[in-house]
Amino acid sequence: MLRFFSFHKGVEVTYVTSREHVGKPIQYVHPNLGSFYKGLRFERLDIDLILNRCDHVFISTPLEVSLEIVPKLFESNIGVVDLSPAFRLKDPETFKRYYGIDHPYPDLLEKFVYGLPELYFDKIKRSRYIASPGCNATASILSIAPLKDLKKLDKVVIVIDIKAGSSESGSKPTQWDHHPERASSVRPYSPVRHRHLAEIIQFLYDYRIKIGSIHMIPHAIPIVRGVLASTHIIGIDNYRFEDISRAYSRFYSKSLFIKVYWYPQIVPDVRNVIGTNFAELTVVGGGEGSRVSVFTAIDNMGKGSAGQAIQAFNISAGFEEYEGIWIPPIRPI
Repeated sequence: MLRFFSFHKGVEVTYVTSREHVGKPIQYVHPNLGSFYKGLRFERLDIDLILNRCDHVFISTPLEVSLEIVPKLFESNIGVVDLSPAFRLKDPETFKRYYGIDHPYPDLLEKFVYGLPELYFDKIKRSRYIASPGCNATASILSIAPLKDLKKLDKVVIVIDIKAGSSESGSKPTQWDHHPERASSVRPYSPVRHRHLAEIIQFLYDYRIKIGSIHMIPHAIPIVRGVLASTHIIGIDNYRFEDISRAYSRFYSKSLFIKVYWYPQIVPDVRNVIGTNFAELTVVGGGEGSRVSVFTAIDNMGKGSAGQAIQAFNISAGFEEYEGIWIPPIRPI
């Protein structure tokens, strides 16, 4: 996020917090950003300092920390973009089912808009409170959103296979995400009731897309960043493949950051979007039977988190949607 904001013409970063690096300059943790944030240091988390220095605040903390500080910020009417999962789900019972606790501020859930700009643009534009989506949820929702223009999907089964880089797990290594353990390994994780599945189901409800069932299983693979969603739509035999493919192209025709390609000329590859807010998407016919597959590539730290959060902020705050995030990827990496 700090890297993106160094390109943003309308934002000044005035306050950066850290529990671990209090008092240290930005370049101590991010040496690539030292020339862009001279004099800025990490400070302790202090609500009064936020209110005195900031018009908007971006929160990238664990769930419990967000639940502690967001209500205090909400009372002050400061703009909030929350990258934690604290306010993504609108139903308190669903939140409890997926996160195992009662939401302490259920009245605030409806105050936050789900911050996926391509699908909630109008709501984001009218709100100062944005709950930024999860990275796996973002790739998954982008891969199924154009189905809203199709009917008779009640027997369709959707299976979403996610391949995800290690940065999804944060910067602190765990037993399973420490590099020596993750290298040369591919494994599923949270295969039952993954928390991002709740966001996908919520989107289907919001857009009144009625299908038979949906399943999402992520896999840890030995790359640092990037998400590839392989979405298999099974039983969609009411439509010709050409009509489905055109529906996807039409749906994203005005989206700045979603690139729909035709197979086999280009297939999505996370290398094409690393360091950016872009998403690549290709629809492929199953060949036999009634299956259509949609492949979607994003950078989990770009379109999956920081880039998307800034995109939503730009819409909410009245900036050009692309400000600060209209950056090409670097290749090769």
